[in-house]
Amino acid sequence: MTKRQLNLNLFIYPGGHHEAGWRYHGSDPDRVLDIRYYQELAQKAEAAKFDAVFFADGPALADNIRHAARFRLEPLTTITALATATRRIGLIATASTTYNEPYNLARLFASVDHISGGRVGWNIVTTSARQAAENFGLEAHPDHADRYGRAHEFLDVVTKLWDSWEDGAVVNDPDSGVFADDARIHAIDHKGDHFQVRGPLNIPRSPQGRPVYVQAGSSEDGRHFAARHAEAIFTAHQTLDSAQAFYADIKARARGVGRNPDHIRVLPGISPYIGSTEAEARALHDEFNALTQPAYSLHVLRQMTGLDLSGHDLDGPFPRHLIAPDNDRAEASRFKLVLDIVDREQPTIRQLMHRLAGARGHWVVVGTPDQIADQIQTWFETGAADGFNVMPPWIHGGFDAFVDHVLPMLRRRGLFRSDYAADTLRGHYGLPRPDSLYAHPIRKSA
Repeated sequence: MTKRQLNLNLFIYPGGHHEAGWRYHGSDPDRVLDIRYYQELAQKAEAAKFDAVFFADGPALADNIRHAARFRLEPLTTITALATATRRIGLIATASTTYNEPYNLARLFASVDHISGGRVGWNIVTTSARQAAENFGLEAHPDHADRYGRAHEFLDVVTKLWDSWEDGAVVNDPDSGVFADDARIHAIDHKGDHFQVRGPLNIPRSPQGRPVYVQAGSSEDGRHFAARHAEAIFTAHQTLDSAQAFYADIKARARGVGRNPDHIRVLPGISPYIGSTEAEARALHDEFNALTQPAYSLHVLRQMTGLDLSGHDLDGPFPRHLIAPDNDRAEASRFKLVLDIVDREQPTIRQLMHRLAGARGHWVVVGTPDQIADQIQTWFETGAADGFNVMPPWIHGGFDAFVDHVLPMLRRRGLFRSDYAADTLRGHYGLPRPDSLYAHPIRKSA
């Protein structure tokens, strides 16, 4: 039996994952609109045999642009360009179910899966940015429950569209004059609360059958959604106990709805600060935190908690008592994560800002390559993770340090591949290629 191995993605955030990463010497903030920048990163990740590169996104300009590189290229366009510059690495793009239509999005992702030869994943988000509503003609951003209700139906429609061409529907036989077996191409005739879509999709089934379904979000609605649909889950945890509890919960929920839990990859974020000694690593982390700008950090904290702390002593205790039990962010997973840090560590406001500056609530590890490899191995082997989204504090240097110093140790321990064994993202993740929902049983067995 093949030994279980880590799945590793490179999470590309243009300015790096520390909020001040774009200010750090060696960063390339002037290249955030240069597609060659992302092609170089994808090629480097492919040379290291990473499973995928991943791009986050949102359909609105962040309102804290003054102090950080908070804009980015549209991710589907980006991964299409990366598909032509790479051969085997997976390509995961974020797209919203709240601010897209199923038919167009299904066609776009299917097209890129064809272009890449089966390497695409869709990071499914419902969008939490309230300012997005005004960009799409809405008076108000839909509430949490409504967004997830739409998302469930959106996934249902997209899945039917991707399956609307059976495998083998394209005959392409010049001698007979038959190009396609139209009996294997199906209208989906979907009529629901949010969408009416006749179908079929106007492009054949993609190499993976369907792009990989990726999900980010750990709220109750998010977990329910992930258990039903997700094949890879991006999540944020600060402690081993929290990660283990989430991992066990997701796998149990998946089993409860009749899914194989081994067909879901749980991939927490990890942002490593690496030094040849622990003291050197801590000095590096401190150097980044010294570059933070309080106005930006307070804005991020306000987005997560709803509290405006600009008039408070930053070196005084975080005023936990000001957070109302009925806070409208109470369902958000990142809100709960911040409260967990406050309750567990009782930080000052400045200390909390620095805790969040490293990777917006994702797991920040500071140490030598050995120490970081030890922690990765512990999470992997004790039911906390199937792998990780690697979130470099700055680019390229933070990723180079991980590839050059941590990855070799993981390989020596037998925890990560030395070469690819597959050509598709499903293959890298060890996921099966699904049959079409419309495949006729007789044809499947023929």
